[in-house]
Amino acid sequence: MSQCRKRCKRQLTKVARYFYRFLMGTLSQDSVEDDFELSTVCHRPESMDKLQEQTKFTKKELQVLYRGFKNECPSGVVNEENFKNIYSQFFPQGDSSMYAHFLFEAFDTNKNGSVSFEDFVFGLSIILRGTINDRLNWAFNLYDLNKDGCITKEEMLDIMRSIYDMMGKYTYPTMQDDAPREHVESFFQKMDRNNDGVVTIEEFIESCKKDENIMQSMQLFDNVI
Repeated sequence: MSQCRKRCKRQLTKVARYFYRFLMGTLSQDSVEDDFELSTVCHRPESMDKLQEQTKFTKKELQVLYRGFKNECPSGVVNEENFKNIYSQFFPQGDSSMYAHFLFEAFDTNKNGSVSFEDFVFGLSIILRGTINDRLNWAFNLYDLNKDGCITKEEMLDIMRSIYDMMGKYTYPTMQDDAPREHVESFFQKMDRNNDGVVTIEEFIESCKKDENIMQSMQLFDNVI
């Protein structure tokens, strides 16, 4: 395995571990069920039973997720500014604000400027427990910034720049300024099958399934919780 691939795998593992710490929050021995039912918050989430039916999490897993969410978001919802502040703790060596913006947009499915506990667990259910197609569809939606059903080079360049900014120069000390654009060109050479300048959902899913590195990266989240 090349040094670049080893480095990327280490970073993905690090992201998965940070994600795990965020999800777990400060879980204590107190009754999370009581905390869920009695907590006074601005937004009261749906019942555990209903969320269990709508997601692929068990009731106990939902309780753990709720404690972690409420620890970071006491009001029961998180706006984009707070989401960025939380995410920045995971990447102190870089600027994660733009990538956090894109991620927030993906979780904010109602487009009301906030992410509730329901929004959070619906997204996580796909990312952590969804089928390969579910996860790839979610990723495609993240990259399709204007939600027109295809990914353009401009959109992918914005995503790649945000990722490089997030990882920081300390992580990639020899990274050239044109590295994001080179990555985008490689992405399109692999995925734009008909060379029309955009990547459709069909092209994206088909190409990702054939890429061993992408499939291995997706498996990092299989056992997060």
